[in-house]
Amino acid sequence: MATKEKIWVFDSTLRDGAQARGITFSMADRINMMDLLDEIGVDYIEAGNPASNPKERAFFEKVKSSNLKNAKLTAFGSTRRKKIKPEDDPGVLATLAANTPVVAIFGKSWDLHVTEVIRAELEENLEMIYDTVKFFKDRGIEVVYDAEHFFDGYKNNPEYAMKTLKAAVDGGADSLALCETNGGALPMLITEATKRVCDTYDVMCGIHCHNDGEMAVANSLLAVERGARQIQGTFLGFGERCGNACLTSLIANLQLKMGFDCIPEASMKQLYTKAHEAAEIANLTLDEKMPFVGRDAFAHKGGMHIDGVNKVSHSFEHVNPESVGNKRTFLLSEVAGQTAIVMKLSEQFPELTKGAPETKELIEKLKNLEAEGYHFEGAESSFELLVKKHLGKFTPFFHIEHFKIIDEPALGKQEGLKAYAIVKVNVKGEDHITAAEGNGPVNALDKALRAALMNFFPQLSKVHLVDYRVRVLDSYHETDATVRVMIDSTDGSTSWTTLGVSSDVIEASLQALIDSIEYKLMIDSSK
Repeated sequence: MATKEKIWVFDSTLRDGAQARGITFSMADRINMMDLLDEIGVDYIEAGNPASNPKERAFFEKVKSSNLKNAKLTAFGSTRRKKIKPEDDPGVLATLAANTPVVAIFGKSWDLHVTEVIRAELEENLEMIYDTVKFFKDRGIEVVYDAEHFFDGYKNNPEYAMKTLKAAVDGGADSLALCETNGGALPMLITEATKRVCDTYDVMCGIHCHNDGEMAVANSLLAVERGARQIQGTFLGFGERCGNACLTSLIANLQLKMGFDCIPEASMKQLYTKAHEAAEIANLTLDEKMPFVGRDAFAHKGGMHIDGVNKVSHSFEHVNPESVGNKRTFLLSEVAGQTAIVMKLSEQFPELTKGAPETKELIEKLKNLEAEGYHFEGAESSFELLVKKHLGKFTPFFHIEHFKIIDEPALGKQEGLKAYAIVKVNVKGEDHITAAEGNGPVNALDKALRAALMNFFPQLSKVHLVDYRVRVLDSYHETDATVRVMIDSTDGSTSWTTLGVSSDVIEASLQALIDSIEYKLMIDSSK
């Protein structure tokens, strides 16, 4: 078997990614992210700019003895300032003090930035690039030269942009990263400029794209097609403004579709898991629609799509979900059809064969419920209860005979409105009435219902709500609109989602609460 050509993966999550809104890495976060990236098999981890702040310097000091298995730790810094030698420049010295085997040095490639931003002479900027690169190379350090704003510079003054790269090459740069810093370059410019650089200089060419035009991944792939062999980005795509090229997408496309070697094959099958771990470290909710690693990346809803993918998987899937560690899912809805329901529930309900009367009746019931506002693809626990009830396989654990909600001001206090709930339930033929006070009617109702059931089902003490969502389905009906309530519940080890629909938000909430409790009792009784 022929050896695949190598693409070097340069991850900037801890540097460029940290510049995204809402991203703040603690020291522990930085170390955990570094370890994750090393484990997945990236080649370079750009961990920050030690000249920028004490926090970044402290990180490099802490990890200087780390034994990374796959990646080279990289410090980020700038070329020397004008009219000062590298050995006298505090920023250059801070980058050197990080004591990393690799440094990424950025310099100006756009003549506009040279004359109007750093206000230097064009020739002096070339000297700044050469001197700084040579300073690090003379000390045995690998240098990735980041040509900042290269594509804007190339568009405005191509000959000068190319001269800046020559200065870096003459200084001994090991690779040239062409930076699409503004994020708005079109593919035609990327392909033309990258090809010229790769044809001109006998050093590795890299590509660093931002996503302001929503083309970071595409532009990076085109750069590789034109000769670039180093890709820069952030693991999940977050970064300055609209973000950076997303490495999970780039790696998957390059390795699975274009035949390059980016990370170990075993790591490819962990891409989904590692993406979710990285999101957890960054304290982000991973976008469910994210290509390759999102929960919905291989989720099918339309009946024809589900039928097609069941017969020939690649008829509706561009790659095998398992190739990135993801999995195929079938969403349940009024457009799903018999195939989706049968495939989704075949393990639990083998009698639900395609064409069976129970299946047809269930599909008809599902369509009617969704017409009323039910939306089961996000609340499959309620759907499972629906199926069991439809098949006569569910025996209710309790019945609610009556409930009442009271909202009134808290007399003599400054706490505003208080809510009280009274619930009458029947358990095993006995009626029980309980009352509870809560922060709002739903909270009061939840407390009262659990209090009534706790003596019979003590396991409910471990159950609590983690999210409560209300959506108005037909707002043109104003206060008479139908609402859909979805509740996420957990017992500490398992989580589930249930729903209720009504023109009364309290009644819809109660439906979702009842389903939540019944689902917990059902799964416990089956153990």
